[in-house]
Amino acid sequence: QVQPVESGGGLVQAGGSLRLSCAASGSIFSINVMGWYRQAPGKQRELVAAVTSGGSTAYADSVKGRFTISRDNTKNTVYLQMNSLKPEDTAVYYCNFRVIITDYWGQGTQVTVAS
Repeated sequence: QVQPVESGGGLVQAGGSLRLSCAASGSIFSINVMGWYRQAPGKQRELVAAVTSGGSTAYADSVKGRFTISRDNTKNTVYLQMNSLKPEDTAVYYCNFRVIITDYWGQGTQVTVAS
């Protein structure tokens, strides 16, 4: 069983930065896609960024140029560097690992951006 564990959320002023980390516990051979999603109150969960095992990345339009996703395959860890944060980035951020066709979700970490 794979269990992603997030860390790094918190409260930051608009324009500030945060770095989220997510490490997989458990025994896994390979994680195909690592991603970050977020869900704001009253809104649906949305994809923020994702990175494949080969290093290809994808971003939501709203975070392009501000957020950077990266992964360390040796540690089964994914990172999300968030710069120039805006109040609209406030949400619970969830880590997602896809192993073949199975999705594993973390518990979520709160990110709050104060104006």
